[in-house]
Amino acid sequence: MTVYGFHASHEQVPPADLLQAVVRAEQAGFTAAMCSDHFSPWSVRQGESGFAWSWLGAALQATGLSFGVVNAPGQRYHPAIIAQAIGTLGSMYPGRFWAALGTGEASNEHITGGGWPHKDKRNQRLEECVDVMRKLLQGEEVSHDGLVTVDRARLWTRPAEPPPLFAAAVSTETAGWCAGWADGLITVAAEEDHLRQVIAAYKDNGGRGKVNLQVHVSYAADEDEAQRIAHDQWRTNVFAPPFCWDTETAEAFDQAGEHVRPEAMHQAVRISSDPGRHAEWLNSYAALGFDGVYVHHVGQEQSEFIDVFGEKVLPQLEVTRP
Repeated sequence: MTVYGFHASHEQVPPADLLQAVVRAEQAGFTAAMCSDHFSPWSVRQGESGFAWSWLGAALQATGLSFGVVNAPGQRYHPAIIAQAIGTLGSMYPGRFWAALGTGEASNEHITGGGWPHKDKRNQRLEECVDVMRKLLQGEEVSHDGLVTVDRARLWTRPAEPPPLFAAAVSTETAGWCAGWADGLITVAAEEDHLRQVIAAYKDNGGRGKVNLQVHVSYAADEDEAQRIAHDQWRTNVFAPPFCWDTETAEAFDQAGEHVRPEAMHQAVRISSDPGRHAEWLNSYAALGFDGVYVHHVGQEQSEFIDVFGEKVLPQLEVTRP
């Protein structure tokens, strides 16, 4: 079965409005949800960045959906604190929560003032964090000296079954590397050949569990408006690594985004006023073998997107895969 979920973007929507949106998404027929975990938005125009972990408790209580979050432990977050957060949500809402772990972006992590490590060191730090978090969620007392330091930590509140720890990966290299430690994978929509390679890199290296996809879309009843929304809100998200990893401020992203043409947005966002076209795109992603497809409308106003997708897109989706 392919699950179709709603992605809640904390960088774009105030948390109270985002809570109303996810409730509306469940009512419209979305059966899962996930959210971002940022300290800073990608653009001054986006203008928000609520604290994901406060919001997740409210969202899990307000709906019956399963939820995931993409998180970067190791710098802004100590891994023991994230393990505690995961353990608490897992204890309160058994079987409904997962976390995807990645190496993060400087735009969120530079606030610690500790410098921004190279990617190889960030990978090593993440692997240490995952090891610490797994042990804590299994009930062990943990001390660790490495790129992260832990002194006699123990989780006193935790679920009987630890929530899965997914890996967040964009490249085939990262997908293959994280296969050794992850309970599942989440990646971002790209060309279909690349997505096939990401899935293969993960599974061929022993990757287990579900493989999920986040898809950026822009919908409006008018084609030009759908294009305008995508360009206004998401043009600072078209940049490939390492630029998107290493840029530190929303203002710097906006400066770079001044040179992004509106037509270039089709490389990063599925833009259309036709619900049938959106259904075709989502069905094509499911056919690649994704267990979950999480849809992010890149506009700040979510209601029209939710209602139209609930009425006209979700009913057209194939929910079974070969």
